[in-house]
Amino acid sequence: MDGGKVQAAMDGAGTNGRPVVFFDIAIGNTEAGRIKMELFSDIAPRTAENFRQFCIGYRQTQGVLPIGYKECIIHRVIPSFMVQGGDFLNGDGTGATSIYGPSFADENFELSHDAPGLLSMANSGPGTNGCQFFITTAAAPFLDGKHVVFGKIVGNESMLALRKIENVATGPNNRPKLAVKIKECGEM
Repeated sequence: MDGGKVQAAMDGAGTNGRPVVFFDIAIGNTEAGRIKMELFSDIAPRTAENFRQFCIGYRQTQGVLPIGYKECIIHRVIPSFMVQGGDFLNGDGTGATSIYGPSFADENFELSHDAPGLLSMANSGPGTNGCQFFITTAAAPFLDGKHVVFGKIVGNESMLALRKIENVATGPNNRPKLAVKIKECGEM
């Protein structure tokens, strides 16, 4: 892995003109904070653009309501590992779509899952990326070479919101007992 690329990926928000997007999170009926994410558009441009489009409300065709992450739930929480969401189709981890079609190929595995706060694609095997994502809450090197890292959360307030999600009690299938919802999202 190129040390310069890794350092560039870890620099401050908006580095090299990278897009910064956000989620405003609610746990139950309580606001939990804003998660800001810098997308590594220079390292994984197709993956970053797919996510960005779902943050701003992607329009498949004119006259059709936009689809995306607004009002989507975080359907899976595993403490000391990750939080997963993005299934705005079924809300349970079975839905998949992308701006490129039903799914798209793994772009690259240049970055490692070596820290908390990394944004990565959830998939069901090689080349099955869609709308689902996860954010690491700890290093997860066993995911390297299987999931594309394409962004990171930015700032202490974002990390605090992530930790609030991580600490929600869960039931079967690691589903939060209180609804964790992306109330608003967009690009900064």
